[in-house]
Amino acid sequence: MQARKVLPINRSTSQAVAPTQPQAQSTRAFRRPLEKVLEDLRRPIPQRFIKTKSKKGVALKFVSWYDIVRILEARAPGFEYDCSPHFGDGKTVVKATITIHGEDGSLARSALGIADSDIENWGDATSNASSMALRRAAAEFGLGLHLYWEK
Repeated sequence: MQARKVLPINRSTSQAVAPTQPQAQSTRAFRRPLEKVLEDLRRPIPQRFIKTKSKKGVALKFVSWYDIVRILEARAPGFEYDCSPHFGDGKTVVKATITIHGEDGSLARSALGIADSDIENWGDATSNASSMALRRAAAEFGLGLHLYWEK
């Protein structure tokens, strides 16, 4: 697949960024309007991907990072993901940016994931913060938001 130059947009605007040069596209990845891709991302996540964990006696529903990636691959083919970790004050902070593409442009959303650097849970601080940031960035597109609305 040919590389695309993608310009991130400011979170306060809802405009999509148009590609700066024509692209030869041989896959179905960018053959739908951006609005259709966004509609797909806002659809509820199938129940088979939803897991539950208990934290401080409260049951929390969640979707693992690898299932988020599978859903993004299916609903927003050709999406791009980038993360950058930052360390300090006993915390690991990861900024994740997801860019989705449509035939009429691209749209980027970012979010942060934070973990204590001296974590004693499953995984390390960077992988846990990366997972959190990826899920949050996907939620910026509407993916999985229905989990927060359920009682």
